[in-house]
Amino acid sequence: MEVNWQEMLFQFLGGLGIFLFAIKYMGDGLQKAAGDRLRAILDRFTTNPFMGVLVGIIVTVLIQSSSGTTVITVGLVSAGFMTLRQAIGVIMGANIGTTVTAFIIGLDVGAYALPIMAFGAFLIFFIKKSSIRNIGEVIFGFGGLFLGLELMSGGMKPLRELETFTDLMISMSDQPMLGVVVGTVFTLIVQSSSATVGILQGLYAENLVDINGALPILFGDNIGTTITAVLASIGASVAAKRAAAAHVLFNVVGTVIFMLLLIPFTAYVEWISGVLTLENKMQIAFAHGSFNIANTVIQFPLIGAWAWLVTKMIPGEDVLIEYKPKHLDRHFIEQSPAVAIGQAKEEIIRMGEFGVRGLQESFEYLKTGNKKHAETAYQIEDAINNLDRKITDYLVEITSVSISPVESARHFMLMDTVRDIERIGDHFENIIELIDYRDVNRVKLTEDAMNDLTEMFTLTIETVQKAVDALNQNDMEMARTVAEKEVLIDKMERKFRKNHILRLNEGRCTAQSGMVFVDIVSNLERVGDHAVNIAEAILGNRA
Repeated sequence: MEVNWQEMLFQFLGGLGIFLFAIKYMGDGLQKAAGDRLRAILDRFTTNPFMGVLVGIIVTVLIQSSSGTTVITVGLVSAGFMTLRQAIGVIMGANIGTTVTAFIIGLDVGAYALPIMAFGAFLIFFIKKSSIRNIGEVIFGFGGLFLGLELMSGGMKPLRELETFTDLMISMSDQPMLGVVVGTVFTLIVQSSSATVGILQGLYAENLVDINGALPILFGDNIGTTITAVLASIGASVAAKRAAAAHVLFNVVGTVIFMLLLIPFTAYVEWISGVLTLENKMQIAFAHGSFNIANTVIQFPLIGAWAWLVTKMIPGEDVLIEYKPKHLDRHFIEQSPAVAIGQAKEEIIRMGEFGVRGLQESFEYLKTGNKKHAETAYQIEDAINNLDRKITDYLVEITSVSISPVESARHFMLMDTVRDIERIGDHFENIIELIDYRDVNRVKLTEDAMNDLTEMFTLTIETVQKAVDALNQNDMEMARTVAEKEVLIDKMERKFRKNHILRLNEGRCTAQSGMVFVDIVSNLERVGDHAVNIAEAILGNRA
């Protein structure tokens, strides 16, 4: 029988594409249906490594991607939301959670893939309620997953006629390390262990590979899936790199352990398959689940050791953007409300420093176009929003106890200040979006426009820093300086708008570049307004 290479390749690659799309689409639908609060779940419940494992399992089941969970975890470690020990727990849980996909694939519902997709599409296109449409996305993705598998399986069938392929499979049965390398490399390329495990299930179901060849490939798939976390950590913080290294270490060590135990593990898989009378695809699913659960149980006591090891492997001081409040001790609210108000003020000063740093990162992004500055600024804006919620809740709790009129005035002033700093965060986020627009649309700002923006950015950052220092030191003179600088910012805004109109009339700039320029200037002017609000609160009420 002659193999039609084109048909086989097109069917396999098309099936793989549909499978990867379906997995992502199903995960996105699940994520939206879950209320898109996955980071909040990770932040709130990962109090220790054991809870981290449970949360890692749950979140990965929800988004159908261990890589997705790991990338979120790397971001949280980088942001200071999570310790390295907690993160290693989440990564272990993510490895267990991803085995759910293999069990789903083990269900033989390929014949019903198209009607399932049709039902999902009906919900997406004909139901207006967003929650039902999210469920439609999940159903459509679920059906697409099986359609992709059917196509891949059909594409692989002719391989049994190829002597070269059968020789390769025999070699992998005789040389397990070759199987590990094949599994690792293929998952590195596809960047989805779910896809490569699905392909392995198809090969095993078609008797193109036996259990001795399949298990090493399965172990290799688990090493290959770490590439996504490694890519996510490139250019990120030292803590993020350590989390990614822990993911690689966990999966490599697990593979080494199970390669040493390959004969008894193979015997176990064959025994459980016989006891439960499992279909071929489900045998691989059970092997995958057993491997990841056992690997987590074996390595869980070593979390502290792995955290120490990756810290030694990747040295360096890490500058974290710490999202969590440092000063808000609730014991003070009942015992000493005045101290509690002082604690809130300390946290607001931290929040203000974040505001200054966010503006600096936005300015650097404007000048360099380096995405790293934009990512840092977005993290800072997230930190500001988180502190805004926590400080406001803390200040609201203080109102439940009796405080003096003087403390009440301080309390009111701090509530206003929190709002002003939060708005500063919104404005520098707007500026980043405008810079993104500039870069995506290849909008060119003139040298004069850049000089104007540099001058205004410098003055605005200096003004906000002065406002935060005035709050910190309760310095009336410094607060008056802020008010004076804000007047300069207002004059600068009017002057720079006129400069822009002149450039426009002379044909030296376009309408698009003018829009970007004017909107950045407008946002900086509003930042100045919020800085003067902080200063005026100090002038009107000594904190």
